[in-house]
Amino acid sequence: MTRVSNGAMDPVIQKAEVLTEALPYMRTFVGKTFVVKYGGAAMVDPELKKAICKDLVLLKYIGINPVIVHGGGPEISQMMKRMGKEPRFVNGLRVTDEETMEIVEMVLAGKVNKEIVTMLNQNGGKAVGLTGKDANLIVARKRPAEISIDRNTGDELKVDLGYVGDIDRVDTALLSHLSSDGYIPVLTSIGVGLDGESYNINADYVASEVAQALKAEKLIMLTDVEGILENPECESSIISSLSAARAREMIAAGHISGGMIPKVEACIRAIEGGVARAHIIDGRLLHSILLEIFTDRGIGTMVTR
Repeated sequence: MTRVSNGAMDPVIQKAEVLTEALPYMRTFVGKTFVVKYGGAAMVDPELKKAICKDLVLLKYIGINPVIVHGGGPEISQMMKRMGKEPRFVNGLRVTDEETMEIVEMVLAGKVNKEIVTMLNQNGGKAVGLTGKDANLIVARKRPAEISIDRNTGDELKVDLGYVGDIDRVDTALLSHLSSDGYIPVLTSIGVGLDGESYNINADYVASEVAQALKAEKLIMLTDVEGILENPECESSIISSLSAARAREMIAAGHISGGMIPKVEACIRAIEGGVARAHIIDGRLLHSILLEIFTDRGIGTMVTR
């Protein structure tokens, strides 16, 4: 019998060490629910999409219950332009008239959602696509008019956003039933009003509200940045962990700005609503979810109480 030298065994030993490092985390999280906000480059790059779906299916196989929430802003804008309609935003929110709402539903529910479901199923999962209209999962109300500043005059203007919604309540019965039966729910950010109207809702906030309603162990936000930076001008100043209170202070001070604000606010609301941990991680990194959850160092920013 030929013995293998230690040098030749190094890669195998390293794999075993990775599994050993992950074991206590697996033991801690078995039976827990993770809500994952799926967005950014991870929804576009084919290699990243495949890796994310494999990570999510793996979570399910080891006894964790992932619930996926997604938007699809770039795809909506592309479809609007193809149909001769120019996207318009106020304070980062899409102005959504009746025709735009039809496009939102067509793109999110009919295209993006089904693509995610298909890829999860192709990688060994049992995924089910949903919108907030299914079983009145997300009941919403019309968002009040936004205040916008006229760039020419400096005057304040009230802008009606149309069919943009705020969440009134989340009914988790269907999500819990699917998860307990071995399925991976994939939820798009469309809610339903009391009179049956469809509402376009920010997916970050949907993920946060769903995580709170499910009493999730974790909310994981996949983004196109490495995490929250101490110094916005320095990419190496990533903060590995901070409290929700400190995150609020950073928003107020302007250290967190732009598209990061709704993501960080979603994490803060989740923590204050009872979610144990919220994570902002770089979805551009292969297997980012596994690296954040199952390694001692992690890779992103964790928001805690």
